[in-house]
Amino acid sequence: MSEHQAQDLDQHRSGSGIRTLGLIGTGMIGSALARLAVAAGLDVVLSNSRGPETLADLVAELGGHARAATPAEAARAGDLVVATIPLYAYARLSPAELDDRIVIDTMNYYPERDDRIAELDGTGLTSSELVQRHLAGARVVKAFNNIDFRRLFTSARPAGAADRSALPIAGDDTEAKARVAGLLDLIGYDAVDIGPLSESWRSEPGTSVYVRPYMGARPEGMDEEATRRWFFESPGTVLPADRVGELTATTGRAPAGGSRAAITDD
Repeated sequence: MSEHQAQDLDQHRSGSGIRTLGLIGTGMIGSALARLAVAAGLDVVLSNSRGPETLADLVAELGGHARAATPAEAARAGDLVVATIPLYAYARLSPAELDDRIVIDTMNYYPERDDRIAELDGTGLTSSELVQRHLAGARVVKAFNNIDFRRLFTSARPAGAADRSALPIAGDDTEAKARVAGLLDLIGYDAVDIGPLSESWRSEPGTSVYVRPYMGARPEGMDEEATRRWFFESPGTVLPADRVGELTATTGRAPAGGSRAAITDD
């Protein structure tokens, strides 16, 4: 990166008001976000349920812009905080530590992993509304839940690129959504506002915008090993903002806990 490019990046980062991203959870999605954030010039504070010492390899890979900490420290340090853990563990998120924070919720409801959550099995409550109710003092924004971790990392593009994809976001707080859209822009994506948390089902498993549109058509006749190679090697498909808007606007609401595709929260 040239000195001029570095100055432009620093100005862009400063203009967004985001310098540090806190992550509670560093599984597939969390690790991809950490890599994208560091590439965009942000500092990242990583945490998981197993302790900072278990993150030594990832911190070493990410370099001087990354450090490992506890979830409480990540919550305090981040200008934005990403909660990227399995949904069954959402109650472990501390309302006190996340009070008055903008929390990005990447979580999806997968009953085969999370067990049945009665409040989500109807259509009266979305998983993000459940998280917001638990984190009553936080401002929750749903994002990064509808793309697999591999395409999340490889499909990022600079602002203005012809092949830039978009991701949906949902939330009840306008300013919080604007901040999250700023993060998306920094790390390589346009944002499509799909409404409040009550509409966040539009990007959940089983809907038209969930995972598959970013991956492209899978070749037929592949065995398990070939499918695995295709998953890691496929460059994916560009999904621009207007198409994301169309898909989220016209999708039907699937039964809660739709089929789990190749996306892992932690």
